[in-house]
Amino acid sequence: MGYVFDPAAILTGRYLDWFIWGTATTIGLTIAAWVLGMTMGILLTLVRMVPFRPLEWLVALYVEFHRNVPLLVQIFVWYFAIPQLLPRTMRVWINGHHSEFLLATVALGLASAAYISEDLRSGIRSIPKTQYEAARSIGFSYLQAMSSVILPQALRIVIPPLINQTLLLFKNTSLAMAIGVAELTYRTREVDSYTFKTFEAFAIATVIYLAISFAIMAAGNYADRRFKLEVR
Repeated sequence: MGYVFDPAAILTGRYLDWFIWGTATTIGLTIAAWVLGMTMGILLTLVRMVPFRPLEWLVALYVEFHRNVPLLVQIFVWYFAIPQLLPRTMRVWINGHHSEFLLATVALGLASAAYISEDLRSGIRSIPKTQYEAARSIGFSYLQAMSSVILPQALRIVIPPLINQTLLLFKNTSLAMAIGVAELTYRTREVDSYTFKTFEAFAIATVIYLAISFAIMAAGNYADRRFKLEVR
């Protein structure tokens, strides 16, 4: 007798709840890590653009570390090693506030920041230096010139690569299952373990991942079109 594909069998009761909560956790982890990554990426870009060699080398070292060390290793470092270096009271607080989710957010966000900073730096380099010089000539400080004149333009220019980084971050959240974060892949494995319907479980997870990925791409395309209209 042939195999009967029956996804309806795992889209009811607690299994459906697991898929829903796993998806919600994946989205929440993506958003939290993206906010951290974007914030750190902007800060790294601003620091690296300062005409001071040691700072530039320090940021370059940060970028190269996160680009060359496997992300799963970075997650393990943050989860198993970093807490051991913290004071006991801080460790207790972290353990009492969803440490897996929190530390996965930090690892994913800091790794994304390295790539985002490189994209932003490329965007800044494409803007004529005369704009920065003009901003400084009318009395803007370095931070004012960058935040009010240069960065807004750079952010618009790098919308496509930022969307790619968002997609990559979203897919990389699945690595958080290695430290026990109950995101979509983790929940899918649970459904598979309880029902032995491997194909159905991962087919549903694939559809969910594709749907969210397409939504991110659609939002990125809309933002890109909106930007082009504003430029005109």
